[in-house]
Amino acid sequence: MQKNLTLTIDEVVLKTARKAALNQDTSVNQLVRDFLAQLGREQNHQEDARLQLAQLFKRSRYQMGKRNWTREDLYDRG
Repeated sequence: MQKNLTLTIDEVVLKTARKAALNQDTSVNQLVRDFLAQLGREQNHQEDARLQLAQLFKRSRYQMGKRNWTREDLYDRG
């Protein structure tokens, strides 16, 4: 089911978007739909990657030792 969305946008931005839509033989409305769909896919991809990384850390047998350095040690240029 599709829902309507009302946007308030700067006139210059809208003019640029209209030109881009014309160049792509589409509408500003379709550009916004495509952008939001892509944004959703990227968010899902990032969340999937975080979950996979968390599972990898749980399965890993690597044990990190105690931290024996300070931030100052890392940036000591002496």
